[in-house]
Amino acid sequence: MQALLVDVAIADSVGVNRSWDNYVTHAKAQPDLFSLCSSLIAVGIDTPDFANSQIDRLKKEIAQGARMVKVWKNFGMVTKDASGTFIQIDDARLQPIWDFLSKQNIPVMAHIGEPVQAWRPLDDKNNPHFGYYSDHPEYHAYKHPEIPSYETIITARDNWIASNPDLRILCAHMGSMSHDVEMVAERLDKYPNIYVEPAARFGDLVGQDSEKVKAFFEKYQNRIMFGTDYGTSSPQEEKSKEDLTSEEYNLQENYQRLWTYVATKDSVAERGQKNIGLGLSKEVLNKFYYQNAVDFLKLQ
Repeated sequence: MQALLVDVAIADSVGVNRSWDNYVTHAKAQPDLFSLCSSLIAVGIDTPDFANSQIDRLKKEIAQGARMVKVWKNFGMVTKDASGTFIQIDDARLQPIWDFLSKQNIPVMAHIGEPVQAWRPLDDKNNPHFGYYSDHPEYHAYKHPEIPSYETIITARDNWIASNPDLRILCAHMGSMSHDVEMVAERLDKYPNIYVEPAARFGDLVGQDSEKVKAFFEKYQNRIMFGTDYGTSSPQEEKSKEDLTSEEYNLQENYQRLWTYVATKDSVAERGQKNIGLGLSKEVLNKFYYQNAVDFLKLQ
């Protein structure tokens, strides 16, 4: 098993907090285990040198080993420019950065938007996202009418993809369209430069017809990668032996549950959704779990 360390960049009152330096330390210590993904956040986009300063930073981080750059839902949902307008991912002020990454053949991991349920009332405990929006009400757009609509954010994302055909883009969380694999398929057909992964959205897949989802995986088997969204923020030395044992057990249980869904026809339950597994072939599973990511990140 190998891991991709995805930088988390979050703005606060002081500046932008990142996990990048810690991840570089991990990657240097175990380069065969860890790959690096940098990040881009639009804080300061109004400054005249914003694009050039970000390009300079990304040059340094690519030299440190970054194979990809992440953008996330702060675009469209959180970060505003000086005029108070939410910054969308297709903002023209960002274009020099995409041009640079295209020339460097560095792909972008894009978590743009949220599941459509974020714009719906949280009145169904069987909703696969009930727990998340209960714990993170700041992203429950239904309660925040100032946040642009789902359609506005997805349209901006699609415009960005269409405007950058040479930029390889991994649309995280099934491109925030996990509730409908036909919607995902429409984008994969339209934009040959995009790929998807279902991290934290397996519940949405389990809630759909298994034969339809299986057909989706088979048709797009070269463009879907396994993802989990698992993580921990506590240093190992701060965890007890019991904590580490529990974490290892929970990870194994989670991986096994997802494997049961994609690899078998057994009954499965994920985030309140119940169905039978997909029973994908060994060939498709190998691409999904390994080969597609290796090819995408050029690890060989």
